[in-house]
Amino acid sequence: MTLQSLTERIQTLVGTDSGLDASFKFATEDGIVAINAKQVPNIVTNEDIDTDCTMEISLKNAEDLLNGELNPMMGYMMGKFKIKGDMGVAMKISQAMGNS
Repeated sequence: MTLQSLTERIQTLVGTDSGLDASFKFATEDGIVAINAKQVPNIVTNEDIDTDCTMEISLKNAEDLLNGELNPMMGYMMGKFKIKGDMGVAMKISQAMGNS
């Protein structure tokens, strides 16, 4: 997975109105994918903006997470990614993207 394909996948999953009312970013080794769902239409960008929550994750683990091959709770406990900021936002993002 590339940063561009991750960005496109997240844009598709979030859509124009996710109802999240929060901001979140994936910080990968290749760059940032930020979601601003505090406005409609939601914005997905590769700019490093301030967000409510940040997930530091590899592109491979992000792909596994989005494909449902990596359980968010197990991934966090196993150290596959780190969360900084509002953990509640991380849980909302996970639910919005079809993971639990």
